[in-house]
Amino acid sequence: MRALSSLRWKIALTTTTVCCLVAAALGILVHNVVARQVVGEVRKEAARDLDHALGHYEYGTAHGDVNAALDPPGLPAPLRALVARGRTGSMVGSHGGEPVMWAAGPADRSALAVWIPYGNTRERLRDIDTAILASAALAAGVVALAGLFLADRISRRLATTAAVARRISAGDLDARVDFPADAGPDTGAEADPDPDVRRPRRYRDEVRDVAHALDSMAASLQQRLEAEKRFTADVAHELRTPLTGSLAAAALLPEGRPKEMINDRLGALHRLTEDLLEISRLDSGVERADLSRVELGRAVERAVTATRLPAEVRVVRDAVVLTDRRRLDRILANLLVNAHKHGRPPVEVTVEGPVVVIRDHGPGYPAELIEQGPKRFRTGDPGRGRGHGLGLTIVAGQAAVLEITPVFANAPDGGALTTLRLPVGRLTG
Repeated sequence: MRALSSLRWKIALTTTTVCCLVAAALGILVHNVVARQVVGEVRKEAARDLDHALGHYEYGTAHGDVNAALDPPGLPAPLRALVARGRTGSMVGSHGGEPVMWAAGPADRSALAVWIPYGNTRERLRDIDTAILASAALAAGVVALAGLFLADRISRRLATTAAVARRISAGDLDARVDFPADAGPDTGAEADPDPDVRRPRRYRDEVRDVAHALDSMAASLQQRLEAEKRFTADVAHELRTPLTGSLAAAALLPEGRPKEMINDRLGALHRLTEDLLEISRLDSGVERADLSRVELGRAVERAVTATRLPAEVRVVRDAVVLTDRRRLDRILANLLVNAHKHGRPPVEVTVEGPVVVIRDHGPGYPAELIEQGPKRFRTGDPGRGRGHGLGLTIVAGQAAVLEITPVFANAPDGGALTTLRLPVGRLTG
């Protein structure tokens, strides 16, 4: 049932239905025209025989080789009534159990009728109807196959375009449809053996235009994102040198509240710069994990302790995995900082096999983050719900390097819920 609802089958069924309707209409039209012509020929023959019989009747001679009689018992009642009104006519009936074409006219006060065999005419009409039906069925079959073939081509190309669109939305900005084209979708020109000659394209391929528009959009998006990444990296690098000097100069200030405030702000700016540099490295794709065998439960306990943030660690079932200890610590530290900054205690960390769950009891993640994932510089704002700054962006980037799938959700009874699921295939114990 699902296959029949696809575009391919919809186009094929629609084409076949239209073809059948057209074939039926044409078949009925042809049948009526041919039947009128064939029956008309028989009526003319019967009329000639009737004229011949009436002529012999007037002169009182024999009817010759014409089947004729006065008031024959098999004469149809409508035709008999027509003759009674002084008119002549013909109609199909039967005589002696055989189909005949009757023709009758007034002869004195009686009806002089002639009849000719009609069985061959009926067989001829049946043969014509059979030929029309067979031709219509053949035409419908050919059109259905042609429609299915064309629909299959369109469906495959649309499916390819949709698959590339999904890859682009998943982050693969190098994905392209790359349909061959005679010319650009907006030029309205067709390729010519001579590259300097352009001539009008004979037809327009909308599917190809959609694919080219998607490729163009992906290329434009990729350029903008690359420019954004370069800008972020350049800003971070340019800030690093004066910031280092400012930190050194601040260390020379006399002790006191002003020095503490300056160091606090410079420290926040230093952490932001380092975060930007880390994101730039993750965006560039040069980061590689240094894998080693790690007891996940113990590694999580040490990472939580190193943050000096209050959190309850519960190891339901431990596991030994291959991971990068430093990057895993970075992920856990950012999640704990985010939980304490934007959530409320208690913060709970649970290890169950290759799965680590971090939960707080605050307002939870905003729906936009759950649906679209972390975004840069989305800060906490009471009017916009819970924010996440750069911390969760780094979590997502480092998790991708470790092939960990982070899932952001909200607990049923409130609070943000982050699940880190390590690939099962990487388990060694």
